[in-house]
Amino acid sequence: MSILAQKADERIADVRFDENRLIVDLQDGRTIAVPLAWYPRLFNASHAERCDWELAGGGYGIHWPAIDEDLSTEGLLRGAPAPAR
Repeated sequence: MSILAQKADERIADVRFDENRLIVDLQDGRTIAVPLAWYPRLFNASHAERCDWELAGGGYGIHWPAIDEDLSTEGLLRGAPAPAR
């Protein structure tokens, strides 16, 4: 019996928020949810600013132009909060 592993595709499919979390759906079906408190710019942004995101880095990153925030799937998967500024 063989088990075929599906190839991971860490490109972003969708980005959304709930009251306390940033939620990122990946192309391979996985979902990453992290506390908004880890990312002060997003935490303090308005609903409209949070919803104004675009793909970056060939689909492996997210950019919010209004607040100049950038996150990568690599960092999200590592569980890396924003560095202190």
